[in-house]
Amino acid sequence: MIFPHIVMNTFEALGIEQGLLDSISALGFTQPTPIQEKAIPVLLGGTKDFVGLAQTGTGKTAAFGLPLLQLIKKADRFPQALIVCPTRELCLQITKDLNSFRKKQDNISVTAVYGGASIGLQIRDLKKGTHIVVATPGRLIDLIERKAINLGMIHYVVLDEADEMLNMGFKDDIEFILKNTPNRQSTWMFSATMPPEIRQVSKRYMHNPFEVTIGKVNAANTNIDHQYYLTSHVNRYETLKRIIDFNPGLFGIIFTRTKADAQVITESLIREGYDIEALHGDLTQQQRDKVMSRFREKNLQLLIATDVAARGIDVSGITHVINYELPDDTEVYTHRSGRTGRAGKSGISISIVTPKEIYRLRQIEKLVNTRFHKMDIPAGKDVCRKQFFYFIDRMLGADTSHGEYETYLPLLKEKFAHFEKEEILQKVAALEFDRFLKYYENAADLNLREGRKNAADIRAAHRDTKGRIFESNGNYQRLFVNLGTKDGFYKASFLQFLLDMSDLGKEVLGKINMKEMNSWIEIEPAAARKMIKAIDGKNFRGRKIRMNPA
Repeated sequence: MIFPHIVMNTFEALGIEQGLLDSISALGFTQPTPIQEKAIPVLLGGTKDFVGLAQTGTGKTAAFGLPLLQLIKKADRFPQALIVCPTRELCLQITKDLNSFRKKQDNISVTAVYGGASIGLQIRDLKKGTHIVVATPGRLIDLIERKAINLGMIHYVVLDEADEMLNMGFKDDIEFILKNTPNRQSTWMFSATMPPEIRQVSKRYMHNPFEVTIGKVNAANTNIDHQYYLTSHVNRYETLKRIIDFNPGLFGIIFTRTKADAQVITESLIREGYDIEALHGDLTQQQRDKVMSRFREKNLQLLIATDVAARGIDVSGITHVINYELPDDTEVYTHRSGRTGRAGKSGISISIVTPKEIYRLRQIEKLVNTRFHKMDIPAGKDVCRKQFFYFIDRMLGADTSHGEYETYLPLLKEKFAHFEKEEILQKVAALEFDRFLKYYENAADLNLREGRKNAADIRAAHRDTKGRIFESNGNYQRLFVNLGTKDGFYKASFLQFLLDMSDLGKEVLGKINMKEMNSWIEIEPAAARKMIKAIDGKNFRGRKIRMNPA
């Protein structure tokens, strides 16, 4: 980890003891980041509740980790500090960082407990004795209920990425954990954003906390260039491919709303030769670990993930984040874009936007106080040119020092003796770029101008499989279905039923008007046919479903 934001201070001046100074000096840390500079002197007191608001990648782990390592009593081998975080990945990352910070102090023990691993082995580790426990909420509660962990002597509780834990539905779990640490001397909360739920937890369980804000709350990282591409809904996937091809050196994450989208897009891109894996809730922990290991080691160029599955991912060097669709929640956008532009490096956050999403884009701009740059979707010839020069740069930079390539030179000279240099270069280019040149030879212009609609899309989308014209409401059309509240549905369960049956994303739907015996659904024209095909004629509790244009 390299700390950004050089400031005129030292860890020694903040009060860090010599043993820890030796450890972090060996890691190359010399100057604290702003969050470390403001948090460490307060936290070293050990008795003050604290709220730290700062974006991910700003050195928060050291901000609370170094004070914890200094405050605990090493002779007392029982849990004195508890760090709660949203995901297994972050739990392991924090544990790894703390172990790095304490290298010169081998008598401090840090234990990670998280789901997806043997609880028996974790209980055994806890019984050996430990000073600091790093935990995910679910596994920690499991251990509490089994009476396998005693939190009665916990003095310090850290809630890391608190907003993400609340977004994932851990509010009740966090309150349960705080109720089971009755003797804590202080509670430290770190978060990238400050939603109302965070404020409520702070008021209920913290006493007059010292609050530090680094940058504007909810503001986007200034190291990130926020871009968007405007296209039609039906061209969203093709636009994604165009963006990937135009950035041949990218190492990034693509965000989708649903696991179905993540899986479908992944399978499509793999078939077309892209190096990508999906991360979603259907993966086992072993499968997830395998995917994340490949991504961290950069054996994958791209990871495609849902917001829930991506919680807590902390991978260095991510150059691009691509929003296949904009999220509904501005804070979710902040978390997505925060995966890049970390540790002082620059990054790019790209959003693929349709005309009806422009309003939401402008809302996000205002809330994060950042202007999004409109980009033109590259033409086919531009993509080919970019790929060509990327290949040339790689070829010119190839390391030939480790192979006995000179032994092949006589044979190569003989083979190419009858060719001009230009001919050889053309053959190399043809061999490498034949697929790109053929694919993009007659590539369409995917750009839309704001305020314009794709007429071909609209004409095609407003007819169902029987040629009937759909009634449209603005950007939506209305469908009738003979299911209602009498069938046991309420709005949320009915929405989930529609999405599960049709394998569509929530974003294609507008208002749902439910009656006792039937319902009317607003849906994007391009998605209506798919929903009708998936649902019309199926059976629900012995009754045939009828779905058709209103």
